[in-house]
Amino acid sequence: MERQSSRAHDAAARALATPGATRRDQLAQRLDAAAQAGWLYYALGKTQGEIARKLEVSRQTAQRLVSLSLSEGLIKVRLDHPIGRCLNLARAIAARFDLGRVRVVPGDADDGRATSLAVAQATAAEMERCLSDDAPQCIAFGTGRALKAAAAQLCPLDASRHRIVSLAGNIASDGSASCYDVIFGVAERTGARCFPLPLPLLAASAQARRELRAQPMVEGALALGASADVAFVGIGQLDADAPLVRDGFVAREEIDALTQAGAVGEIIGWAFDRNGRLLDGLTNDRVASVELPALRRCEVIGVAAGAAKVPAIHAALCGRLVNGLITDEPTAEALLCLAVGLPPNSAGSR
Repeated sequence: MERQSSRAHDAAARALATPGATRRDQLAQRLDAAAQAGWLYYALGKTQGEIARKLEVSRQTAQRLVSLSLSEGLIKVRLDHPIGRCLNLARAIAARFDLGRVRVVPGDADDGRATSLAVAQATAAEMERCLSDDAPQCIAFGTGRALKAAAAQLCPLDASRHRIVSLAGNIASDGSASCYDVIFGVAERTGARCFPLPLPLLAASAQARRELRAQPMVEGALALGASADVAFVGIGQLDADAPLVRDGFVAREEIDALTQAGAVGEIIGWAFDRNGRLLDGLTNDRVASVELPALRRCEVIGVAAGAAKVPAIHAALCGRLVNGLITDEPTAEALLCLAVGLPPNSAGSR
């Protein structure tokens, strides 16, 4: 019986060589094999040799299947034990900026991809904390790479009692939509009812912004976002490589005008200076997102990491635009240095 079971699983592991199977079937079978290999390795503690024997494949194939289980998100590995140094940095930032919730994850200056994954996993854990609450809540989300990566790390759960809403529109000036929307991925994994914001991030003019926001359906979505119990937002820098520029929402000339006016960062399109004050005029006259002051009543968790974002994160904390933060160890060190007037590299070796 054991032998027959192993042979059945081996058929999935050899999916790419299965005669007559369509490409989609082959991929599905290979993912099934990868999921089993990942479960055996990470959950049951089996060695790659034991997995190879169990699935009746070569050791090299077993190794590839285990790697595939991680790269395809079939198996998620999270660190639940708080590392002492990261915990101390989180406490120091919370005390310095009077924040309610701070999470600092280990960072690797030589591996930005691994660090981004760690931030995404920590953010997903916080999202799951909110989505697992028994009391119905309205949970709001900005857009962007960091939050999209976090949504991809969510474990499936039943959050049908909650509502999730977008804080910002996802349409660029040329009519294209960014692929970094968040709420649909969250809704897919949780069953929560979602409310997108059917607006461009920036309207063509201040008058167009007023007219768009006056539409009944849009008014309802904006009011829902402004009444959120908790919000997750990215914090973006304003430079030539800013997400707003890369995604086609703002022209480089507009970024230049913003920085000349003193802007250092943005949250859901709203530009602010180094003290966390929203700028008057310029692109802020055309932002169609939920207004940031309306979010001050709720828990607003900023998600951002990286040297380029340090001034923007620091400004957002100083201006109380967010009251929670998820970041990585090098960014946390740089924030504390900036807070006391030291160069970012003065934190010392980790």
